[in-house]
Amino acid sequence: MQVAQQAAPVAIQNPQLLARLRQDLGDRLLAEQQTCDGIPTLWVDRVHLKDLLRTLKDDSSPRFEMLFDVTAIDERLRTHRQGQPASEFTVVYHLMSFSGNCDFRIKVPLQDADLSLPSVIELWSSANWYERETWDMFGIKFEGHPNLTRIVLPPTWKGHALRKEHPARATEMEPFSLDDEQTAIEQEALLFKPEDWGMQRKSDTSEFMFLNLGPNHPSVHGAFRIALQLDGEIVVDSVPDIGYHHRGAEKMGERQSWHTFIPYTDRIDYLGGVMNNLPYVMAVEQMAGIIVPPRAQTIRVMLAEMFRLCSHLLFYGTFAQDVGQLSPIFYMFVERERIFNIIESICGARMHPGWFRIGGVAQDLPNGWETRIKELLDFMPERLDDYDGMVLNNGILKRRTQGIGVYNTEQAFDWGVTGAGLRATGLEWDFRKQRPYSGYENFDFDVPIAVNGDCYDRCAIRVEEMRQSLRIIKQCMDNMPGGHYKSDHPLTTPPRREKTLQDIETLINHFLSVSWGPVIPPSEATVAIEATKGINSYYLVSDGSTNSYRTRIRTPSFAHLQMIPAISNGFMVADLVAIIASIDFVMADVDR
Repeated sequence: MQVAQQAAPVAIQNPQLLARLRQDLGDRLLAEQQTCDGIPTLWVDRVHLKDLLRTLKDDSSPRFEMLFDVTAIDERLRTHRQGQPASEFTVVYHLMSFSGNCDFRIKVPLQDADLSLPSVIELWSSANWYERETWDMFGIKFEGHPNLTRIVLPPTWKGHALRKEHPARATEMEPFSLDDEQTAIEQEALLFKPEDWGMQRKSDTSEFMFLNLGPNHPSVHGAFRIALQLDGEIVVDSVPDIGYHHRGAEKMGERQSWHTFIPYTDRIDYLGGVMNNLPYVMAVEQMAGIIVPPRAQTIRVMLAEMFRLCSHLLFYGTFAQDVGQLSPIFYMFVERERIFNIIESICGARMHPGWFRIGGVAQDLPNGWETRIKELLDFMPERLDDYDGMVLNNGILKRRTQGIGVYNTEQAFDWGVTGAGLRATGLEWDFRKQRPYSGYENFDFDVPIAVNGDCYDRCAIRVEEMRQSLRIIKQCMDNMPGGHYKSDHPLTTPPRREKTLQDIETLINHFLSVSWGPVIPPSEATVAIEATKGINSYYLVSDGSTNSYRTRIRTPSFAHLQMIPAISNGFMVADLVAIIASIDFVMADVDR
């Protein structure tokens, strides 16, 4: 099997800031780590963590307005850690600067006997759920957290699932059983106790009602529960409850080969199809040093934008349905099915083609593909115009959604909101424009924005994004490059099939790449894209093996849902339904 050398690091983002911090921190800086993604990565002791994060958030130039992600790594079985401080568990903070268009990564080393560090909720509200997830999965305590409880695993779960000693497969555990006694324990654990969340059962003037919205109510779009504290029909407070759809996707990433994990990525945002493949394969390609041919990049863009259309059509129809307009969803599902037919004619499958590969795509475009794309470009623009009159210009829908669920850009930063929800506050920021990937810099399209930050604007943004997707798809059709659909790099998986017919060595390499997977050099990389629901990223750690040592999937929906109480309290239950609809999420994207 062929093994490539360590991928050369790309240019470090913002070296001036890194140099200043290096000087300011002095001996408080434990280490500086180079990664192949170019994101500055500093190791600090936990006693200096909050001061450094506060500096980066408020006083650095540029400011890092958003806590993009918090996760951890179980380092105990890792062998390639040259230049890194001794650490059995590492907590990783990923910061994002929108004003400076750059990232920063902070790492804190911990020992298994003393797994605690300070909470940073006072700096970013979004830290709440990220810290709960890190405790849930690794057992790391965050001192000062108001409610450090399980978030995606059941409250009765034993152990911490992303520790290396935790089983990955059901066959490694005792057969599941649930007797009457254990059933009673599980049911008791699911009871909502308002006092645990700082809620009172009554005020001086009224008694509050507590209502479960979900986890099977149609308006919550999946297995999602919100425990509501109500004064009549007014929402006093709410607690979103997630985890019913958790499937252990990050754990699966540690047991699958680099190649065989690709179909699992399809199921994260299951409405995004191959767009889910893109950040994952690009992260692997960056670690392996694979250059993707222009034709493969353009094919990826074309298919990703087609899935953006499919996802936004479903959002558009269900958004109208949730506020009481039933007809649009039937029309929009017809168009969505027509697009899926075109996708199937290219990829061989509809919702989950798993069609992108490490180094390119599964196969070249079929004969006659231009005819199918032209068919889409002919029928779709007129249909979008029809929907404007049916939905966006509907007076009742406007009254139900305008001025509801409002937040501004600073609040969006505080809660980790990205995508259309951020652009609806007036910030013109799209990953495809600000940090072009897969050749997006070669396409002419606009970034729609709005200024009110309400439910209506979040819908209007996505509607205009569909028109921009059509512009991009047309440019793909008109300017499709020639050449190969997959790289010739030795770690491309699998190699182009036509070469396997020429010599036995290529056939053997093809077999090994598919069955065992390529050996990716020891490295780390974070790659993000502008997905259908916001910024989706994969943070991958390779230990020089045929599978990932750590797979972190940062999804936009996870961050968006925890903002619900902040933008819903004081509204009526009917308004809450409109707010939930405007977020545009699926629970697979939340729970993973």
